[in-house]
Amino acid sequence: MPARFAAIVGRRNVLIDPKDTAAYAAEPRDAFRGRALCVVKPATTSQVASVLALCNEAGVAVVPQGGNTGLVGGQTPDASGSQIVLSLQRLDRIREIDAGSDTMIVEAGATLARVQEAAEEADRYFPLSLASEGSCTIGGNLSTNAGGVHAIAYGCARDLTLGLEAVLADGRVASNLSKLRKDNTGYDLCRLFIGAEGTLGVITAATLKLFARPRSRATAMVGLDDLRQALDFLSLAKATAASALVSFELISRMGLDFVLAHGNGARDPLPQAHPWYVLVELATPAAGGLDETLTDLLSRAVSSNLIADATIAASLEQRASLWRLRELLSEAQKQEGGSIKHDVSAPLRHIPAVLEEAGRLVAARIPGARPVPFGHLGDGNIHYNVSQPAGADSRAFLAQSGAVNEIVYGVVNKYSGSISAEHGIGQLKRDLLRKVKDPVALEIMRAIKQTLDPKGILNPGKVL
Repeated sequence: MPARFAAIVGRRNVLIDPKDTAAYAAEPRDAFRGRALCVVKPATTSQVASVLALCNEAGVAVVPQGGNTGLVGGQTPDASGSQIVLSLQRLDRIREIDAGSDTMIVEAGATLARVQEAAEEADRYFPLSLASEGSCTIGGNLSTNAGGVHAIAYGCARDLTLGLEAVLADGRVASNLSKLRKDNTGYDLCRLFIGAEGTLGVITAATLKLFARPRSRATAMVGLDDLRQALDFLSLAKATAASALVSFELISRMGLDFVLAHGNGARDPLPQAHPWYVLVELATPAAGGLDETLTDLLSRAVSSNLIADATIAASLEQRASLWRLRELLSEAQKQEGGSIKHDVSAPLRHIPAVLEEAGRLVAARIPGARPVPFGHLGDGNIHYNVSQPAGADSRAFLAQSGAVNEIVYGVVNKYSGSISAEHGIGQLKRDLLRKVKDPVALEIMRAIKQTLDPKGILNPGKVL
């Protein structure tokens, strides 16, 4: 097989040596590690089509992979050594930027950072923003329906996409790189492939929405004494700032303490400690006026006893410092030992109850465990991570992941939430999906999978 792949993509673009394939066979946290038959690196859609046609004919399983930044094992081959990894990193062209229609057509292997830069060069803005944007790819973002810190204003990857080009299991190319905002000509196949994690087809290009580039920003870190105040503050922020509200990120004091301990010079943003913090940011294409809007918002929040204290970034450097406190949360947690991680969402009004109930039950199960909830409160998405008790044995703590997961997901399900807000299902949550998904919905998903991939070669063992 490798020789036949080489005939399609060139010998140097087929990796066989385990030393060369190892980096493609494990995900960032090393929670999933497999073994690839080989890594195939096509450079064009037609090469992808030829590779898939060959694999479909031979019954060889294909694991599509972008930047390999996924956190649920969706991009990792199994341990059999019989699956190929289809790396899309060479499909990285910006095919077109149409400022007149506020769209850009990009290939799946382009990194998110490069897409952002290309939009800015055209005096436009692509708002998807993730911690891994320097290495994650658009194909991976679409395959997992990535969210990020600006979803409150712009939505997730699915909301930012107008058209797709995708290769089916048998090598046929479904191409509809539409620039249209309105198109009611049948089923929305574009949205079907987004979030499917490469199980229905391989996304090779997409038409993305662009927006007016923000020319004015205002950023503040806010301290709160009660989590429920955050929801009232969010309602006030929406009413005051309207569409200018682009980020509303929750940080717990525990998480902030981790950052201050391990953040290489990170400083406490407020004079006194508070149980909760919110990083709020406003942005607009207009030249100014946001400082006054943010000041008015905070003044009204203080007078209504919704917030305890706040600081406004007075410079770009101060804004970067505030965002750094948010961005270092995951890395700081690593320094505190084992962490059991969850990417969940719930209706906004239930977020306080979810966090309080999960915290109480986790503490009862593992005394001394340290919940570190943080993330995109503005759209109801919380990363509910649980760090090990201080000084505990990491392996013994992580061995209790199943029990902690059962607690957290049970609480989330009780409040009509989701077990996966933006990271996907992959291998990590595949079995859990069967327990929480509507049975009829699962039947429909399996029927779609069978129709588009009857031989089951596309990312087997993931999602379903």
